[in-house]
Amino acid sequence: MRVSGSPDRRRISKAYILTNQNETDLTAVAEIQETSGFAALGVTGLLLKNLVAAGMTTPKPIQQQSLPAQLKGKDILGIAQTGSGKTAAFSLPIIEQILALGDKRLPKTCRALILAPTRELAVQIEETIRVLTKGAHLSTALVLGGVSRASQVRKMAPGVDILVATPGRLTDLVRDKCVELSATKWLVLDEADRMLDMGFINDVKRIAKATRADRQTALFSATMPKEIVALAEGLLRDPVRVEVSPAGTTAAEITQVVYTVQTKDKKKALSSLLTNPKLETVIVFTRTKHGADAVTRTLEKDGYSVAAIHGNKSQNARQRALNGFKDRSVRVLIATDIAARGIDVPGISHVINYDLPDEPESYVHRIGRTGRNGASGAAITLYDGGTEHAKLKAVERVIRNKLTQKELPPQFGPLPERTEKPTFEHEWPKPDPRAVGKRKTSRPYKNLDKAPQRSAGFSDVRELYDDAPKSAEAKPAQGERARSNRNHSGRGGKSSAQGAGHKSGQANTGKPANKKTFHRNKKRAGQDWNS
Repeated sequence: MRVSGSPDRRRISKAYILTNQNETDLTAVAEIQETSGFAALGVTGLLLKNLVAAGMTTPKPIQQQSLPAQLKGKDILGIAQTGSGKTAAFSLPIIEQILALGDKRLPKTCRALILAPTRELAVQIEETIRVLTKGAHLSTALVLGGVSRASQVRKMAPGVDILVATPGRLTDLVRDKCVELSATKWLVLDEADRMLDMGFINDVKRIAKATRADRQTALFSATMPKEIVALAEGLLRDPVRVEVSPAGTTAAEITQVVYTVQTKDKKKALSSLLTNPKLETVIVFTRTKHGADAVTRTLEKDGYSVAAIHGNKSQNARQRALNGFKDRSVRVLIATDIAARGIDVPGISHVINYDLPDEPESYVHRIGRTGRNGASGAAITLYDGGTEHAKLKAVERVIRNKLTQKELPPQFGPLPERTEKPTFEHEWPKPDPRAVGKRKTSRPYKNLDKAPQRSAGFSDVRELYDDAPKSAEAKPAQGERARSNRNHSGRGGKSSAQGAGHKSGQANTGKPANKKTFHRNKKRAGQDWNS
């Protein structure tokens, strides 16, 4: 096709042609998918086109087993490892059924509720739902801690179709009657075992009790402890059990290795491992929040681009660190187990266990951040045999596999060049400890020797700020100042002679003992200092 006219017009026409071509390709692929893939499982219309645009053309095993049953209204009990496609497995049937509804939303209500244990996982689920519902005019909301509560209340005021929330913040809003769950028809519990570990199990039970009695429920978990089994029996009605892999198993694409390192040498060993360029994007898991900060400081000193994410960080700080890790401006992300379930970043090459977790099931979720969606990955554990022997045995029992122990390899190359903090030619001088007093200045003094001392009298301070003459006649002698201070009784008091002078309208010629008394006497006399 030939397009004539100006260069700008040719560029616009070319872009229009490419856009139409892309839309035609997506439509053609979606038509092919109507006889296979997700269409064969019951997904139709706009959802198929959005799946193709997102590159999701072949259903995962968990999706193949759960989608038909959920579209028929059955409850689901799903057991699958992280990164297996659970989010689309429970989201697609809910979206498909909501699109078929014709009624209006009620204020403060949600048609579907998805509970997640961590903020990061909740954000990830909501982003996936936005991709799947593009152009469908479905409203979603995100309710979680660490961010503004008022904005969440405003978002929920007209009602939403799908609400993604963490149990703690949602419980608060329900208690304050800012969210109404009586109209919730679909309930999803994602990573239920993690909710159990974080102590949310009672909140989950109260939230489930507040929803409709005839709701459809889906519960997904990577492990199945007895508490989760009891929870499933209380919430699910004749569920369809979907088990893609045995509980606690890890992805076959992940290679696992254990390096024997003493605890005191772990920081040095970690910095040495990171000199290998094959460790492109790395998540380092620590057992405690203080340990995460300590490791972060060490790696920063060694010149690595690193960020930390844990429970003591605000939600905005955690999201900034995660976004930097996604756009590769941050190479190493230090995290605790609280974030192990919510980090879904494609292309993570390595996961390093700086400490073995207290709960052996957390090991499965840690290393599940790599090797997602069929990609290859590697998991490295720094192991201190003197203090972590029992933890390693517990992990091996959970994953049903004995981990290979090796000696730490030698350092691959030199450490990165350390970047010094920028220095400025003109900087404000540091405050002099001698000049620190009750009086605050608007800016530091350039010459600290001229700064007023804490022990200075009122007349000395007055010289720095007032325009009164600084002659010797204007200053009382040291003896007069002392006598004046003695004559003032109480806080801000005045002598009888001064009081009489003020009552008779005469000017006060003596100096008060403090600044407060001076201004009060000046106001009463109605005259200037030297009048």
